[in-house]
Amino acid sequence: MTFDRLSDSRMEEAILNYIKAYNAKDVPAMLALLDDQILFENVSNSSGTTVTTTKEEFETIARQSLSYFSERKQIIRFSVLSEESAAVEIDYQATLAQDLPNGLKAGQQVQLRGVSLFERRNGKFVRISDYS
Repeated sequence: MTFDRLSDSRMEEAILNYIKAYNAKDVPAMLALLDDQILFENVSNSSGTTVTTTKEEFETIARQSLSYFSERKQIIRFSVLSEESAAVEIDYQATLAQDLPNGLKAGQQVQLRGVSLFERRNGKFVRISDYS
């Protein structure tokens, strides 16, 4: 994992905590890092765009996705951080636990590279945008 030298340690810590919770499928730990009015976007070449605008909507999607994967992992490749925003290049690896509507089958490995943008205000994430 690489963070640039000008990184803000609070932003770095928050992102590392979010990814650790994501990898552990720990939805309550993920939610603890979010503002009530979190804008979450997942923009994927293969499955379209998902957008939520509240913590409750984010929780619904996060809990639904738990059953899709028997394991999943995000690995930070590189990031540029400031006090309130960050751009993070991420490798994503997962094993499907069930067949998906897009034709992928249970047991298949999924590997993607993407970029996630994070914004924080008052110690909470107000935006997370994933692009893959």
